[in-house]
Amino acid sequence: MGRPLFLLAMELTTPALLFPAISLLLLAYTNRFLVLAQLIRQLHSSERDYFESMVQRQISNLRQRIALIRLMQALGVSSFIVCTLSMLSLFINQQWLAEVLFGLSLLLLVASLLTSLYEIAISTRAIEAELADIDAKCRRPKA
Repeated sequence: MGRPLFLLAMELTTPALLFPAISLLLLAYTNRFLVLAQLIRQLHSSERDYFESMVQRQISNLRQRIALIRLMQALGVSSFIVCTLSMLSLFINQQWLAEVLFGLSLLLLVASLLTSLYEIAISTRAIEAELADIDAKCRRPKA
């Protein structure tokens, strides 16, 4: 009995299609990390008295975001490596292994994207906390 129609033989170019997407994703994750690192450095060098309450509220948020970005990067890199192994498997005529590895690569990529979505939600909450702080300062009567 042959393969079902929906399972066509995977070619070497199939996993190669993910390479540009994963590369751009890793670049975006690196940029998020660099922006976060810059924010932390700014907070560290700011006037302590003025920013102390805001900084204390943001520290746990920043730590959580750093951990999530690290996880996003690890999942993205793992997806890239597994995708490469899928191509290697096709190159040495191991079709079934290549398909399994490609599926695993896609799952890792989806996990990376879902982690990114969660990190974006946390980032949005941090921005809203800063806006609330600015709003509170603007509403205070000026002495």
